[in-house]
Amino acid sequence: MVDSNIINSTYKLGTKLGSGSFGKIYSATNIKTNQEVAVKIEDVKSKSPQLLYEYRLYQNILGDNPDLVEGIPRTHYFCSQKNHNILVMDLLGPSLEDLFSASCRKFSLKTVLMLIDQMITRIEFLHSRGYIHRDIKPDNFLIGTAKKKSTVYLIDFGLSKRYVRDGKHIEFIENKKLTGTARYASVNTHIGYEQSRRDDMEALCYVWIYFLKGSLPWQGLRANSRQGKYEKIKEVKMSTEIEKLCAGLPPEFPNYLYYVKNLKFTEKPDYELLKKMFRDLFVRMDYVMDYGFDWLKKSRMSIEAENQKNLKKIEDANIIEEDKIPDEKKGANNRNRSSDRMVVTVYLIRS
Repeated sequence: MVDSNIINSTYKLGTKLGSGSFGKIYSATNIKTNQEVAVKIEDVKSKSPQLLYEYRLYQNILGDNPDLVEGIPRTHYFCSQKNHNILVMDLLGPSLEDLFSASCRKFSLKTVLMLIDQMITRIEFLHSRGYIHRDIKPDNFLIGTAKKKSTVYLIDFGLSKRYVRDGKHIEFIENKKLTGTARYASVNTHIGYEQSRRDDMEALCYVWIYFLKGSLPWQGLRANSRQGKYEKIKEVKMSTEIEKLCAGLPPEFPNYLYYVKNLKFTEKPDYELLKKMFRDLFVRMDYVMDYGFDWLKKSRMSIEAENQKNLKKIEDANIIEEDKIPDEKKGANNRNRSSDRMVVTVYLIRS
């Protein structure tokens, strides 16, 4: 804890909200405006101090008009006070991981589709600022508070990296150590390839499948070391076919994975194409964009009933559509350097 409960004669520390590798985080109140904020505090002698880097990165991402940027928390103040680095920023609500746990570890298709649109938009904005995130996971997406309670925020840019330098894309490099969270990392990240925009996009899909199914095939693996566990996750992830991973899900999910897995290292994802694909599914399912997320519902039974109704609806419709992914994305898998032609197929949902 810092020596004083008042920071910069403005922010009064409140209760401790949590802690992590960076240090501790507290709620606080701006005593001049009564605005609630969050305060991150780290010891300047910590092994890898990162708050100053994080503060500067937020400044770069938010640009000159931070109030116009949706879904990225604003920073209000940074200082080094005696033995601590202190960062004051927007106070947000719970993470998607917290809400997932509160929803019996399963989200309905409607909730996931509403999240997908915002999550792709957040990553698209980050990429537009010249950065890749490199640690996509449910813990790093938070819900806002009050009037922003339906807004999804992207946080934690401690592992983020510029992929554009002096107007040029960074070079492709091999034999890199895994950066990020192994559960959601792209296959190429496990292999040791330098990450780019395509890897953020692939990791997003693993998060969505996790939400819809409750788990991923490479969870719960045991090993004698962290590196050993990473190797096992890599093996299972590489050997799990997309069709099997997405079994029981609408065809948009395997189509998305085929698309992002075939992006070239420097290639810009077609964010609008991908969002439209899921928006069309949302319309086809007769959903209403009312932001009625699962965690706002009183009973888990209603979520299960909705899932069953959705599966029946898709089966009854017996929809077989032409692949919506552009032909040029179906060619050789450049990232895995395989010459086999990958044809995107559409699969029916089976209950």
